[in-house]
Amino acid sequence: MTARTSDIEKAAGVLRAGGLVALPTETVYGLGANAEDPAAVARIFQVKGRPSSHPLIVHIGSAEQLDDWVQDVPATARLLAEHFWPGPLTLVLRRGPRVPLEATGGLETVAVRVPDHPVALALLAAFGGGVTAPSANRFGQVSPTTANDVRAELGDAVDFVLDGGPCEVGVESTIVDVTGDAPSILRPGGVTREELEAVLGLPLTVPST
Repeated sequence: MTARTSDIEKAAGVLRAGGLVALPTETVYGLGANAEDPAAVARIFQVKGRPSSHPLIVHIGSAEQLDDWVQDVPATARLLAEHFWPGPLTLVLRRGPRVPLEATGGLETVAVRVPDHPVALALLAAFGGGVTAPSANRFGQVSPTTANDVRAELGDAVDFVLDGGPCEVGVESTIVDVTGDAPSILRPGGVTREELEAVLGLPLTVPST
């Protein structure tokens, strides 16, 4: 399902005005805000009931935009982006000046990904910036995979719900930290450890549960 162009333009306008937009990705629906607007980003935490120390993922429109948001991109990060973007892979890199600390939980690193969903990509293109978008649910609840899930969970707390049909993956993105000497998996998800290791040609560490 593809959202109407008028809906995408309306959603982009809501983001520019500092509002919150629920948007579809290939994993789950996200609760989106302008990544460069600290007040809008702070509202995400308020609506979700999420601790402000928990970093958010910045969604961007293409791998070519990576250098606009981060610093010191290692070759391993570019290789992973080339293979898995757009897709359910999030890369943790050093924060660039455009990213407010509100979006990173106060950290000097930022999580970035390019979503593999036509509606999300159309919104990012229309908006022209980065969008912080954790899952569109209250903290600790099940991540939503349809627009109706979002409406039922968050109601009027969201300024606009951009309906792009049901999400296909239903599992959140894999998060890989590429700031250290060797990449490490911080959260398993839609891209498997084996797939990552096959591209990098080296073993990855994973968190112990």
